[in-house]
Amino acid sequence: MKKFSLAIIMLVTFLLFSLSSCKKKSESVSVATPITANKPEVVFDSIQIHKFFEKYPDLKAYRVEVEQLYKKHQFHYIWFDKDGLNEFSGLLYNKVNNLSADGIETTIPYKEKFDFIYQNPFKNQKASVDTELLSSSLYFFYAKKVYDGIDTNKTTDLEWFLPRKKQTYIHYLDSLLVNPSLINKEEKGVLKQYYLLKQALLQYQKIEKKGKFETIAADPLIKSFKPADSSSTIAQIRNYLFLNNMLDSDSKSSIYDEALEEAVLKFKKSIGHIANPTMLPQHIAYMNVPIAQRIKTIMVNMERCRWISNDITKSKELIVVNIPAYELTFFRNSKVELRSKVVVGKAMNKTVIFSAAMKYIVFRPYWNVPASILKREILPAIQKNPNYLQQHNMEWNNNSVRQRPGLSNSLGLVKFLFPNSNAIYLHDTPSKSLFSRENRAFSHGCIRVAKPRELAAIIMKNDAKWNEEKINAKMDSGDEYWYTLKESIPVYIGYFTAWVDTDGILHFYNDVYKRDEKLAAVLFENKIEEPVN
Repeated sequence: MKKFSLAIIMLVTFLLFSLSSCKKKSESVSVATPITANKPEVVFDSIQIHKFFEKYPDLKAYRVEVEQLYKKHQFHYIWFDKDGLNEFSGLLYNKVNNLSADGIETTIPYKEKFDFIYQNPFKNQKASVDTELLSSSLYFFYAKKVYDGIDTNKTTDLEWFLPRKKQTYIHYLDSLLVNPSLINKEEKGVLKQYYLLKQALLQYQKIEKKGKFETIAADPLIKSFKPADSSSTIAQIRNYLFLNNMLDSDSKSSIYDEALEEAVLKFKKSIGHIANPTMLPQHIAYMNVPIAQRIKTIMVNMERCRWISNDITKSKELIVVNIPAYELTFFRNSKVELRSKVVVGKAMNKTVIFSAAMKYIVFRPYWNVPASILKREILPAIQKNPNYLQQHNMEWNNNSVRQRPGLSNSLGLVKFLFPNSNAIYLHDTPSKSLFSRENRAFSHGCIRVAKPRELAAIIMKNDAKWNEEKINAKMDSGDEYWYTLKESIPVYIGYFTAWVDTDGILHFYNDVYKRDEKLAAVLFENKIEEPVN
């Protein structure tokens, strides 16, 4: 009996202790706990998400991500801590309000509501479902705009066939809530060039605000400016180059001196022109492009950067062709090993923006004439001149025509194949004079390389069976020979009309295919009244 009574007493004591603990526990949770806590306690009913998006229909685009986010966190509040809205919520609000710094012009949905919440933080200390879900929607709105860019379908319509990166921002949010400062770092796999252009954008926006870029007034009677010349126009050119970081200081001098000559050479390089010190009317016309248009160009190219993951830079070897720059760059271990001028497709035969893996090098190749060229050019030529094929070292091959290997072959002495449905490849050319021109859009779509021997040598550098002498021998004599790469090399053919180089110089290139205007119309809601380049 005594044992039974003792057991009853112990049970009652345990129950009283448990109830007391639960009461204290429930009383201690008056606001949501931060996501970094071990056991967040405040939750809301999942049905509230449906009601929220009915109330705020302009945010429905983010519903799927919001639902996935709260399923992951079992419908706990994540934007509130014991003091109210957490630190990251304020940082996010400021970021959204400064989207122009990221080259984005857009309308923020329910901005007045967001402004009221974040400009009156002391009135929003208590956890609220509306504020919680508005904050999550605001986060996904920001992430999609800054990290993703416009919809994939729209980029395809713009003839951009490089693979778009795929990423989720749900797990990334957890990191930001723990360490809000991450939002100010180069995160989420955005191409590093994006941040370089962002810095250039900030500089140009400051210059525009101060009204420092003034139109250069050139004397129509003067055809060119050369070292030692003196003119008020030279002082204006000097100021332009100083504002564009190509001169360390502006002496205001109207005499074309050595410091100005060095800056002019940098300027010529930055626009892809022949590097000589002579300033022509066309160069002054370039300088007189309104700064507002330059800003639009930078924004357009920041958008293109959003579409490419910086994972491509992790490739051991990489070949990049920038069409507007007419330039090929070969990277090994993220370092430039070769730069070469290229000739790209003319406006009627645009070089496609895409990527593929290079697998073969073909020495002394045959040129199999494409059906379109055969029909449009070769057959009419044969009708006019029965000896056309023989004169051009060509022959019939089944029902088509091919050009035999040799110095006169349209592909030159080597081609580089990365199999693709566009039938585009890199190749040598007998027409070397084209590489000395500033505008190099002349091909039928394939890419002619100014340094084909050097490119072959660098690609085959690690193959002990090959050296430059053997490569030259294969190019200069013998029959067609196929070399298979031990490891394929990714080739990216892109389109950037604004680019910051490794020296920090901002380059603007001619919009050879007029693609900037189309993209700007999408980005800026058809408000563009002038070309952006």
